Amino acid sequence: MAAEGALTTSGYIIHHLTNLTFGKLPEGFVRYDGSVVGEGGTWTIAHGNEASTMGFWAINLDTMLFSVGLGLFFIWLFRKAAVKATTGVPGSLQNFVESIIEFVDDNVKSSFHSRNELVAPLALTIFVWVWLMNLMDLVPIDWVPYLATQLGVPYLKIVPTTDVNATMGMSLSVFALIIYYSLTVKGPKEFIAELTLQPLGKYMVPANLFLEGVNLLAKPVSLGLRLFGNMYAGEMIFILIALLPFWIQWVLSVPWAIFHILIITLQAFIFMVLTIVYMSMAHESH
Repeated sequence: MAAEGALTTSGYIIHHLTNLTFGKLPEGFVRYDGSVVGEGGTWTIAHGNEASTMGFWAINLDTMLFSVGLGLFFIWLFRKAAVKATTGVPGSLQNFVESIIEFVDDNVKSSFHSRNELVAPLALTIFVWVWLMNLMDLVPIDWVPYLATQLGVPYLKIVPTTDVNATMGMSLSVFALIIYYSLTVKGPKEFIAELTLQPLGKYMVPANLFLEGVNLLAKPVSLGLRLFGNMYAGEMIFILIALLPFWIQWVLSVPWAIFHILIITLQAFIFMVLTIVYMSMAHESH
């Protein structure tokens, strides 16, 4: 696709960074082809910058397709390992799954010191699911979008974690659990006291609330934007490499792909560890 004459360098980059978005265009909107949206608006696939006018209810179909698909693959793979598990000599799949579970379990035990049966499965799901979504970044940048174009699909991003909607959606879900357990385990009175009485004492409630409020809101931001930023930057580098002459692509893409394996694993690990730590803070009084 890099060689297509219809696309300029900037057009190629924009195309590969654009999601397949479905939403409603408002009445009277002038579309990319010069047509005007009729009365009542219309639900359609966005082209170019049309997604910015679709509002809150627009949905990135490619993000949903690949994230849900990879989640189902994760469930199928681990269920298959569980069904075929044996007390005798384990197979390669059982060894692989057990090593991941033990790795996650060790991290939970070292960081989470309260009792909550949700935390370990949550950490396992986050680590494997985020890793699988990140892993899609290693698929050659043009293969799937080119196939989609041949089938009439204008845009297709196959790495869900390069979409800030996906990463912030996951982080806000974790944040909702943090608030829930902070209120149910500590109680509303103690949770409010933590936000208003520290670190400067009871005579500085406004300042305490500001400082602790920023600290609380920084948790979902640190989770979502860190993952998005790193994966988006990695995707951008792959796109820039694809624009280079063919022989240079091979020289640069292989080392970067090998290095990127470390990045995608590290980002999944960081997301998991921060989730465990934040859940631990939600359970512990201080």
